[in-house]
Amino acid sequence: MMIIGLTGGIGSGKTTVSKIFRSLGVPVYDSDKEAKELMVASEEVVKAIKALFGSEAYKGKKLNKNYIAERVFNDKELLGQLNAIVHPAVKKHFLSWAKKQNAAYVIQEAAILFENGSYVNYDKMILVTAPKKERIRRIMARDGSTEDQILARMKNQWSDRKKRGLADFVIENKSLEKTKSAVAKIHAELAKTSGSAKF
Repeated sequence: MMIIGLTGGIGSGKTTVSKIFRSLGVPVYDSDKEAKELMVASEEVVKAIKALFGSEAYKGKKLNKNYIAERVFNDKELLGQLNAIVHPAVKKHFLSWAKKQNAAYVIQEAAILFENGSYVNYDKMILVTAPKKERIRRIMARDGSTEDQILARMKNQWSDRKKRGLADFVIENKSLEKTKSAVAKIHAELAKTSGSAKF
């Protein structure tokens, strides 16, 4: 079974692409969603986060997202320490999940696979792109962020041009029909290629 990485900048449409792959019967692991669940469900992760941020990191059994976001917003070192807790837990959980799947390939969707260097672990990499103005419009509509907030988040991610050189497949997510067509072509190619993951 091959392990495929699916990534793209904020607002590029990774979730849309993942849904199309799922509709074709491909198992897709949503790293962001699973990370949020592990930050509440995993005793080991909860203990480590409380040790890093203090008991204020949780309100009862719920993660105090605003408090953590404020603490890490301008503190790259603290963000790095948080990632050092969450990322290994997600990787372990993903590999356990992948072993249970019965498919020619599985996909792990995650935001910064190129930026954090983990793209080298995948058999193939899929990059989702979209025009910058469209990405900003989508995010503003989705979560009410201001343009300045979105641009600040974009600065922490590599440009599409830099990522293109490392991607095996690029999906230009401008219209749903073209995106569906691109996914179908990639699926056909991956389904007939067998390989082993590098994890």
